[in-house]
Amino acid sequence: MLRRLYDWTMSLAATRHARTGLAGVSFIESSVFPIPPDVLLIPMVIADRKSWWKTALICTIASVAGALLGYAIGMFLFEAVGKPILNFYGKEDSFDQISQWYNTYGGWGVLFAAITPFPYKVLTIFSGATGLNLVTFIVVSLIGRSLRFFLVAYLLYHFGQPIRTFIEKYLGILFVIFMVLLIGGFYAIRFVF
Repeated sequence: MLRRLYDWTMSLAATRHARTGLAGVSFIESSVFPIPPDVLLIPMVIADRKSWWKTALICTIASVAGALLGYAIGMFLFEAVGKPILNFYGKEDSFDQISQWYNTYGGWGVLFAAITPFPYKVLTIFSGATGLNLVTFIVVSLIGRSLRFFLVAYLLYHFGQPIRTFIEKYLGILFVIFMVLLIGGFYAIRFVF
């Protein structure tokens, strides 16, 4: 089943709608969607290595635009939308505790979440709800998301076929590691905040 899903994703990555799909996933992941855009970014770069920087750029711009949606959810819809999303991630009770800290050090938190598997959407919502400086938020988001997506895309471009062979050979193990990192990121929220 995992092999069929991988093959399907690889075939989707080579279609003319792949970039639109990547932009959509990157946008919505930054505010509410739990699956990171890497699931499309990686096969897209592997399928078309020459366009690695375009793919990373689309992913970065859409992700930062989506982060602004998360910021707006936190700022304008915190009670109606933001709290239920934070509740889903188990963080509704810690909001008041971290608001003061966050306005001082929130830029570092956003940078950390923008680069790592930590759920970025949680900090985009916190940023809007606590009123983190919008310019700081945008600059740190651009830096963090660029570092993450361009590094991944460049490594895939640079190493190319050996990376694809490695992924195909160790698909099961890599899937388990990916899921551990994804779930671990959500679980880490409970301890970080």
